[in-house]
Amino acid sequence: MLTTGIRRQASIWVLHICCVLLASTMFQTLSVAAEKILKAGAATSNITPPLGEAIVGGFKPFPATNVHDELHVRCLVLDNGETKIAFVICDSLGITEEVYQVARDFIKAETDLPPENILMAATHTHSATRASNPNYHGFLSRRIADCVRRALENRRPARIGWGGIDEPSEVFNRRWYTTNPDFCKNPFGGVDTVRMNPPRGNAALVKPAGPIDPEISFISVQSLEGKPLALLANYSLHYVGGVNKGEISADYFGIFSEKIGSLIGADPDQQPFVGMLSNGTSGDINNINFRKSSKRMKAYEKMTQVADLVASRVAEAYKKIKYKTWVPLGAASSELTLTIRKPDAEMQAYIKKVMAKPADAPQHHRYERNYANRVQKLLEGPDEMTVLLQAVRIGDLCVAAIPFETFCEIGLELKDKTPFEDAFTIEIANGYNGYLPTPAQHKLGGYETWMGTNRVQKDASEKIVASILKLMGELNKKK
Repeated sequence: MLTTGIRRQASIWVLHICCVLLASTMFQTLSVAAEKILKAGAATSNITPPLGEAIVGGFKPFPATNVHDELHVRCLVLDNGETKIAFVICDSLGITEEVYQVARDFIKAETDLPPENILMAATHTHSATRASNPNYHGFLSRRIADCVRRALENRRPARIGWGGIDEPSEVFNRRWYTTNPDFCKNPFGGVDTVRMNPPRGNAALVKPAGPIDPEISFISVQSLEGKPLALLANYSLHYVGGVNKGEISADYFGIFSEKIGSLIGADPDQQPFVGMLSNGTSGDINNINFRKSSKRMKAYEKMTQVADLVASRVAEAYKKIKYKTWVPLGAASSELTLTIRKPDAEMQAYIKKVMAKPADAPQHHRYERNYANRVQKLLEGPDEMTVLLQAVRIGDLCVAAIPFETFCEIGLELKDKTPFEDAFTIEIANGYNGYLPTPAQHKLGGYETWMGTNRVQKDASEKIVASILKLMGELNKKK
């Protein structure tokens, strides 16, 4: 009996010790989980260039004479305690890799945010000045870095969610099959199969040459109390335009960024909310319905309409977002070397003939001299270029970055093939290198495929898609 009692008591003590150890383990596990806190910070900095700088976006730049609305860089920083990432969206036509690199050097020297974990992109407003101009590029790099530093300083515990909603009414493929060969002349003496921006409502129009992507994707960041801190949206719409000549403007990207906060309940008296709109894959997409003619609008009227609609649609989808107080974060990048297109002997002979013509001689195409100059520069320039590709992960969402004006179907392919539950692409990111059509679109011709508008080998899009899917796969394996 004594032995049985001792055994029973020993069993009780063993059970007690096991319970204590289990409780201790559970407490430690809960403590570790409790330490996983997501922090987020956002900021804006003014990057309006000086008046007198050349506004680019057309074939003939002209000096800026007024500022309709200020240009900004907007930054969102995410920090999950293990990894920091950042998104930087600039009101600019396009920013070269060199300007971004100077900003990254500042950030590396002045913060603990890894420069390779930052996605930097331009919105592609056509009413801004050239980012690489000597009077502007140093200021721009400094202000980008300052904005990132300010966003880091603004970090606070946060929760995050993402989603999307379709709005097809504002996006149209601008490349058209047409029965009129005069519409499809190119500056190299030939005739293409399709035409960019054909005459509206013309009987010769047959059908668009490519798809659209109607989705407005967005990332929402709130305080733990549910107060909006930042929202980064993405829409595959090139730009809207309709500005007064000589005026600087951020286009509909800037209007959206200013309006979205009030629609989702951001409190102007609290920590400033930062709205951001990035450009999706819109190299062949604009806001013109070519099926019918349209009335002429006042300056800034159309872009305001588009921004209002896009913002209201995001606000509608915003109500359905499910938030997380911690998510895995990651970034991966790679460099890809591409061959630069060069004119063959036949084209070289043709551009010499064009350049030898008198200025008042009949022309096959009104921009033939412009493209003769562009092609000559390609001939005399380097044979290769190396571009930076990137993928950024937020939980089960992946954001791709491509440094070209990217055709819509490329973004759709990445959405379809991504290993993540959700994805979108920001174009003109981490550099600016012209247009990126697909090989099939190259065969059709048209402005975006012309040598000098497009600079790299005709299968570049296939190589880029393969590289980005590889980066996405690497990030997905870390899940």
